[in-house]
Amino acid sequence: MQFLKIVLVALVFIVNLAIAQPSWAGKDFTKGADYAEVTQALNQLLTVKDAPEQSGYTPEQFQQRLAQLQSQKYIIETARKRAQCRNETGKTLAVYANKPKKYPTQLYFLAAGQITDDDWDCDGIYLPAGSQVLLSPGSQVQQLTEPIAVKFVDGTQSIARTNPATGAIELNVEPAKVFKTGESNWLLPTLSQADIDRQIPSPQLID
Repeated sequence: MQFLKIVLVALVFIVNLAIAQPSWAGKDFTKGADYAEVTQALNQLLTVKDAPEQSGYTPEQFQQRLAQLQSQKYIIETARKRAQCRNETGKTLAVYANKPKKYPTQLYFLAAGQITDDDWDCDGIYLPAGSQVLLSPGSQVQQLTEPIAVKFVDGTQSIARTNPATGAIELNVEPAKVFKTGESNWLLPTLSQADIDRQIPSPQLID
């Protein structure tokens, strides 16, 4: 009788594992808005692959956009942690982050050498006017004449670092979107890097 009880308990445990996703299991970001948006954009792009010029793309631009969307789709499909931002710039970095079901996306400050906790979603980075930036590997360094916000898709593990030779801030992943003032509901204040460096880093981001 005791053996039968043990067997029943074991069976219940196995069934629970099969039905309920364990707390340590990886997260599925393919049910989010980012995945739906990327998939839709990719499908629309593929409809013009035989004549990209009709949609305003040169063949090179078409291939570049296709690679960008495929990369974003892959990131979301394979991610097992929320998006995180790592600051290797040597300066305070302004980041956009939210804590699911608790705090909406807003601007926080991440100290040099820190990475956002994976309880938070690091949605993007604020880059002030006057910054020299390299927004994706292989692109050209540009000097910003106005502040921008760069947005990453769910699950992106982004790194912002300063190139010691050029002084430019380089991103390891190409942003999904780049916003200027008035182009999104994200706040884009007028801050210089000196203003950002004077801010107290947000301790909740790394708890």
